[in-house]
Amino acid sequence: MKAFENLKKTLNLLRPEMINLERVLSSIPAIAPESGGEGESKKCAALEKWLLAAGFSKNQMKHYDAADKRVPSGLRPNLVLTIPGKKDDYSIWVMAHMDVVPPGDLKLWKSDPFFVQYEEESDKLIGRGVEDNQQGLVSGVFAALSLLKNNIVPEHTVKLLFMADEEFGSEYGIKYLLRNHSEIFDKNDLILIPDGGDKKGETIEVAEKNILWLCLHTIGEQSHGSMPDKGKNAHLAGCDLALRLNDLENFFNEKDDLFSPNYSTFQPTKRESNVETVNIIPGDDVFYMDCRILPRYSLDMVRSEVKKRVFEVEEKYGVKIEVSELQAQQSPATPVTAPVVQKLKDAIRKAHGFEARPIGIGGGTVGAELRCCGYNAAIWSTMDEVCHQPNEYCYVRNIIADAETLCALFIEP
Repeated sequence: MKAFENLKKTLNLLRPEMINLERVLSSIPAIAPESGGEGESKKCAALEKWLLAAGFSKNQMKHYDAADKRVPSGLRPNLVLTIPGKKDDYSIWVMAHMDVVPPGDLKLWKSDPFFVQYEEESDKLIGRGVEDNQQGLVSGVFAALSLLKNNIVPEHTVKLLFMADEEFGSEYGIKYLLRNHSEIFDKNDLILIPDGGDKKGETIEVAEKNILWLCLHTIGEQSHGSMPDKGKNAHLAGCDLALRLNDLENFFNEKDDLFSPNYSTFQPTKRESNVETVNIIPGDDVFYMDCRILPRYSLDMVRSEVKKRVFEVEEKYGVKIEVSELQAQQSPATPVTAPVVQKLKDAIRKAHGFEARPIGIGGGTVGAELRCCGYNAAIWSTMDEVCHQPNEYCYVRNIIADAETLCALFIEP
């Protein structure tokens, strides 16, 4: 208990350095080439320089970089910092991504998004990336640094992973690592991803709804608005199909209180423009569906029912409907009894005195990629979840609180 109290004292003394590291990281826009950016290489180099100056050694760091000709460096960096433990039977991973999204409309920002402002009264850091995902990155770094400063060896080997490309699909990040360097992971490892959570840090995400984004292209025949019998109204057929697909919520209708909402959702969203004037029956119609499906239903089950309803609409209206998938992702859940969940709950209880609970979410995280490969992963942090918003912020007290939890996790047998 004395060791943990010393770690907590150290973390609070390191508050100014936490603010400084956030400023260093945000000052280098690690934006993906899909958004016109140069990737993460400069940010990763600055992070390495900071880690070396803080006292970590070069031989504790190893790169697993992915080639990418679209960025000036030609590489998308993935860096692992290893803190050897008393035991090496499994490792405790803290995974954070270095890339950020663009700032968006600069007129909506109170300050330069890439020059972090610290509001002492509110304890807020404001800037692009300070929460997503630098809060989790900094918490992991300072939990490890507090061990170093107190000459404490963690019970198990700790590995901090600084990833590339989370914001645009992880092809050069976790997917690249799982495809090309899976030997660095073990099925017994505890994998924690501090990239989602709640204001109190009391929820641990262990499951994600399956995601299916559909584009439905209806091809009919154009005609004059006064003579619908001369055409085949693609818009009308598309509306009918949208309602039939929305009705899948009543077909795949089981509930799971792990999630909120606790049911599968099939929502029509975007619709493309069709004709220019009111008096034309459209012969072409395109709309999109965002489907978030409880893990108990496979995507193949959903595809089969979508195909059936598409055929019914084609037959009714005499149209042709093309279906394409913009995104399709499914993953198993991390069992609530998994060691990563139970040990994280214990660490939260030790550090802060409350009980955390497992939940499922409708969004997608890199946790899904790990779970698909058989690794149990938990997503957790203490945050307001203002990622991607103008004036993105995080609280320094949350960085410290999460680092305290990580310290408790690192020193427990």
